[in-house]
Amino acid sequence: MLAQTLDDTTLADLVSDATAAPSMHNAQPWHFDYKRSSRTLALRADFDRAMPEADPSTRALHVGCGAALLNLRVSAAHQGLSMETTLLPVPSDQALLANNRLSDAPQKPRDAALVGLHRAIRDRHTSRYPFDARAVPEDVRRLFVDAARAEGADFSFLTPTHLETVLELIRDAEGYDRGDPAREAEQHHWIRDSKAEAPVDGVPDYAFGPCDASGRATTRDFAGTAVLAGRARVPFESRPQLALLSTVGDRPVDWLHAGQALERVLLTATLHDVSASFATQPLEWPDLRWILRDPVFGTGHAQMIIRMGYGPTGPRTPRRPWAQVLTIEP
Repeated sequence: MLAQTLDDTTLADLVSDATAAPSMHNAQPWHFDYKRSSRTLALRADFDRAMPEADPSTRALHVGCGAALLNLRVSAAHQGLSMETTLLPVPSDQALLANNRLSDAPQKPRDAALVGLHRAIRDRHTSRYPFDARAVPEDVRRLFVDAARAEGADFSFLTPTHLETVLELIRDAEGYDRGDPAREAEQHHWIRDSKAEAPVDGVPDYAFGPCDASGRATTRDFAGTAVLAGRARVPFESRPQLALLSTVGDRPVDWLHAGQALERVLLTATLHDVSASFATQPLEWPDLRWILRDPVFGTGHAQMIIRMGYGPTGPRTPRRPWAQVLTIEP
């Protein structure tokens, strides 16, 4: 056990690292409760930040919270703390996603392996800019596979034939989104005008990235049907390097594992100067999601489509201050 309870500075560092994780529309749907008496830091879902139109099952919400949990584990390991995590400890409390008991006991090898990822937490962020034609080397790709497997998920780059199918699904889903007023309104709710406010969540207009001159970009166009004055139009890669992250199951516990795997892959990518963005649009339409898997080799349930490559890292999106997402109890 800890010789004494964690001080507020250590707690702030842990939670600040956790909240650097990605989440759908940067909604940051998490809250942390620390109980000094038990030295337990609970991760809770903030369902007020859910998206009932695009994410009615809260799958994406759980994936985002899983990514925050991986960052929390990395941060604890970096600070020399041992952390015992229990996922979904109280079935009747759907918001309680994980209990994390912290101690200064010797770290297990699995936790110690996370230490090297810590320096990537602050550098990792989504890039909605075009990448160049360089292929991610096979040895680096294998690192991503190993990172996902360490968290109970599968990761694979799409084969050429599968890539064409998925690109069509992404374009179909983008069209579905633009034709659905409720989804368009929900997305608009999370858009921030950086000239009118100092955002702490959502996607500010400066992070939209340029438009694809060919209309084939895989990243979500947060401008939707609106026109953003002065926005550049540039060519994106014609054959993006897309990867699919999947899990055997498709329940909340699997979604949390998927989020941890996703963030472990992203931090590993950051350490190897590989940029990334997401193409989540087909995942949000059940009739498209089920056909995302490779028709020959694919198994499991698709949880994330990741675009990877070399190019501009893009601007960071904002995060809520740790004091807004942390409650400390006796």
